[in-house]
Amino acid sequence: MKSTACGWLHALRIYMHPRVLGMLLLGFSAGLPMLLVLGTLSFWLREAGVDRATIGHLSWVGLAYGFKWTWAPLVDRMPLPLLTHWLGRRRAWLLLSQLVISMALIGMAGTDPAQDLVRMTVCAIIVAFASATQDIALDAYRIEAVALRLQGAMAATYQARWLQLIRQVID
Repeated sequence: MKSTACGWLHALRIYMHPRVLGMLLLGFSAGLPMLLVLGTLSFWLREAGVDRATIGHLSWVGLAYGFKWTWAPLVDRMPLPLLTHWLGRRRAWLLLSQLVISMALIGMAGTDPAQDLVRMTVCAIIVAFASATQDIALDAYRIEAVALRLQGAMAATYQARWLQLIRQVID
């Protein structure tokens, strides 16, 4: 019995690696914009009195996540001036995408959809594309940041934190 408990502790210790722990925060930062664009936005628009047909059309914003494979090679190979030299390619794309997400979310927060639906839509599209770009860079970073033995822990931690975020919002 003691060897089993010791084996479990040894197996769980992998989740204490600093990069695996960092993936908790990155999972949160990746899940939040997607949740806001795909879930909360339609509720917010409904509350603002936007008709259902328009809300239905705005759900197409979420297609950015499904088609991120089209610009993934660009994110994978293109260095960003100054940022790539300073942070490395993956972190540079992560920083840029998070800055764009932040600015677009601030733009959404400062917009009344009943008064300026076009601005709201543009901000939502920017959030979706920047968030999908963040997912691309984060997937690449997750693969390159740690040794093969930590890959499962990185993927599990990333997904667990994202799922926890969704569960908290639903409850």
